[in-house]
Amino acid sequence: MQQDKQPDYRPVVFRDRSAGYAFLTRSTATSEQTIEWDDGRTYPVVDVEISSESHPFYTGKARTVDTEGRIAKFERRYGEGGADAGSA
Repeated sequence: MQQDKQPDYRPVVFRDRSAGYAFLTRSTATSEQTIEWDDGRTYPVVDVEISSESHPFYTGKARTVDTEGRIAKFERRYGEGGADAGSA
């Protein structure tokens, strides 16, 4: 009878290079790369493209859409009646 083998759950560093941010947590993720952490130990490191330090939603640096300017541009282009005003 074969037993179910659970993945190895161990400390891993996740690193967001774009933000210069890394954090140590426990995970089943694997990596050939390693990094020496603040405690002097060496841990596997997994590079991620985006984290809470670089994601626009969490950093508050999300672009806001200038809806008023877009509406004014539309009205200048097509007039007050909209796109179908010229076809009447």
